[in-house]
Amino acid sequence: MRCPFCRSDNSRVTDSRGTDSAVRRRRECASCGERFTTLETVQRSTLQVVKKDDRREDFDRGKLLAGLRAACAKRAVSAGQLDAVAADIESRLTRDGGAEAPSARIGELAMDALRRLDHIAYIRFASVYRAFTDLDSLKDALAALDEGREPSIEERTLQLSLPNAGGKSPRDSSEPVPLVRSVG
Repeated sequence: MRCPFCRSDNSRVTDSRGTDSAVRRRRECASCGERFTTLETVQRSTLQVVKKDDRREDFDRGKLLAGLRAACAKRAVSAGQLDAVAADIESRLTRDGGAEAPSARIGELAMDALRRLDHIAYIRFASVYRAFTDLDSLKDALAALDEGREPSIEERTLQLSLPNAGGKSPRDSSEPVPLVRSVG
């Protein structure tokens, strides 16, 4: 491990502790005597996110955290809580075992976590993610939140065009497509 102070490659581990997702090592440089901390994590194979237009990109935990932070701006939600949410979402996607995950799944997991964490942050995230088309859609989501229930299919207007976990959109299946309220 290279010393961040003198750039020497000669350091020794003085303390090692395991955390939930990493190994924390306290090191001392043999050249300059400075101490520093490193975190060791397991490098997993890259998870691909399948966007709604079928593009694929690498899963970016930083991008997920940025969206969560934006939803939780000026709310009583700590950075540690958001890190835990992002880590939980990443581990769930990894546990699913697939090399790909639809972006809709990531959004739903984020909304579920925010619903439990902070209702205002949930509504902020949902208003962008679900792209509410009118005030009635927002009112329905608020009513569902107030009643402690999941939003209905009709309230999930954006998901009509998103592929589900099986890769088919509801329009491809033999099931009837629920009606979406029109603006106006």
